[in-house]
Amino acid sequence: MKTLEDLAAKIPGAVLRGDGKTEITGIEHDSRKVQQGTLFVCIPGVHVDGHSFIGKAVESGAKAILTARKGVAVPDGIAVLEVPELRSALDAMVPYFYDYPAESMRIIGITGTNGKTTTSYITRAILRNAGYKVGLIGTIQILIEEEHYPIHNTTPDVVILQETLAKMRDAGMDYVVMEVSSHALDQNRVAGIEFDTAVFTNLTQDHLDYHKTMENYKLAKAKLFDAVCRPGKKQGKTAVVNIDDAAGQTMLDHAKCAHLTYAMDREADLRAVDVDVRADGARFTLACASFGKMPLQLHITGIFNVYNVMSAVGAALAEHVPAQIIRKTLEAFTAVPGRFELVKAGQDFSIIVDYAHTPDGVENVLETARKIAKRRILAVFGCGGDRDKTKRPIMGRIAGRLADIVIATSDNPRSEDPAVILDEVEKGVEETIGSKHHEKIVDRREAIYRAVELAQKDDIVVILGKGHENYQILADKTIHFDDKEEARAAVQAKLGAGKKEEA
Repeated sequence: MKTLEDLAAKIPGAVLRGDGKTEITGIEHDSRKVQQGTLFVCIPGVHVDGHSFIGKAVESGAKAILTARKGVAVPDGIAVLEVPELRSALDAMVPYFYDYPAESMRIIGITGTNGKTTTSYITRAILRNAGYKVGLIGTIQILIEEEHYPIHNTTPDVVILQETLAKMRDAGMDYVVMEVSSHALDQNRVAGIEFDTAVFTNLTQDHLDYHKTMENYKLAKAKLFDAVCRPGKKQGKTAVVNIDDAAGQTMLDHAKCAHLTYAMDREADLRAVDVDVRADGARFTLACASFGKMPLQLHITGIFNVYNVMSAVGAALAEHVPAQIIRKTLEAFTAVPGRFELVKAGQDFSIIVDYAHTPDGVENVLETARKIAKRRILAVFGCGGDRDKTKRPIMGRIAGRLADIVIATSDNPRSEDPAVILDEVEKGVEETIGSKHHEKIVDRREAIYRAVELAQKDDIVVILGKGHENYQILADKTIHFDDKEEARAAVQAKLGAGKKEEA
């Protein structure tokens, strides 16, 4: 058990008011989650100020308050820890409070614009087949072996992340495979984590609303490679890097540790050759000095998945997993939720749901669909509100070029007018669509139904942007919305209408 003065000792310039011997049972910035003995963190936000919830936190059992403000009024008997800067205080305090859980497990961090989730799931599968207990922290969910927990950010904040890592340590995990976002790296949410293997997938345009420039975005990703080579308690640090990507060299420059490179177009430590992408999967050979040549026949398809496989294999090799286990796992692996996922509801055309929400992601998915399409491709997609606006016409141009029918619709509009977002997307669509058919439909459900209505035998309907997500963020609320559910319902409605016409 840590006392408040134990925590104060970790923070330069901290001022303690009240009983420093107060024992702290947990650290929490959500007053709804406060329990007996909690240190309540008062985070001032744009819309909500944590200081307004001190009374509620105390009623729920909080024994101390953490704040960056001086002279905050608190009820009698409640201690206050005043710190010069809240984020740096949490970075120092929280990992210590949980006894640095990352030091007790091997931590594999995966960063890049696209491919993080698929890479993490394949890596997890390989490690589990090698006999290890594995935790996963990613875009879709948190997994502790087979137990599922919800997640709200690709990489949680330092409080939730360290608590999660502590749970994984206490549950006996050998490994944690985690997606590491550029926001998390830039904001140092990964403070106190000693990484063992760092993986770079690729860098394409995204998050410029936050990073402003691609150079800033790239350097934020590179912070993972600064982190993996810092001296720590564990040995055997490795950087696994896609050197077909132009940003790969930057990652290598920041990693002063062992390197394992992978590529398809260049010479690398791990290379995919003789690549054959088909509708039912991908066939290729992995070449690596450590195992020679490994012919593979996979159930997942797309050039992007060839790269995802190489990144996962690189992580597994860095952790000394035998080649025969890697191969057996890859050939049994089927899919990741919302990643080029087929929706089957009795229709005579294909429906693919994918999370692709960047220009590069949209292009990858549509090019893969084009290679396997017997007839037309119908693309349904949108762009999120309150996010990088510059990518909207770019994604429109890509869809107009690669699809036969384009239906632009809402993604997560948030506070923006969805019709305005679609106007910006349409500017790009009109540059490349030519005489092909396109529509704007603000309502996403209506757009999916319309695409299914237009689809004919052997067409492919590709629904992009939300993938595994089962919600939609509107200006005033968040509603339940699942692209796969809507697609199945649309098919059933179409099939039902067909039966009525036959009758």
